[in-house]
Formats: sequence, structure tokens, C-alpha cells
Amino acid sequence: MNKLKITQIKSSIGCLKKHKSTLYGLGLRHIGHTVIRQNSPRLLGMINSISYLVKIKD
Repeated sequence: MNKLKITQIKSSIGCLKKHKSTLYGLGLRHIGHTVIRQNSPRLLGMINSISYLVKIKD
């Protein structure tokens, strides 16, 4: 499986509590924070729900 580089580009202030939890579940804590995760259907579902807060690179 390939890896995805996920970067938080917008603040979580004012967004839904569920979306904040998803950000923390991915390991993103602040704007500009980047994590590398293995690509999986579960991960893609999480990214899809907060796509307006993050940027993805392969």
C-alpha cells in the first residue's frame, strides 16, 4: 500500500466537534502539521469527511 501525506491547512475552530475528533484521530494538531499514513479505506473515509480542512499528497 502507498502512503499519504496529510497536512492540516485550516483551523478547527468553529468546525463540528466530530470533525475535530477526526483531525485528532489522524494525529493533526495545528495548522501546517503534516503526518504520513498508510492508505486504507478507513483513512480515506476520515479524509473525505474533513476534506475542507486538509491537503493530501501521494
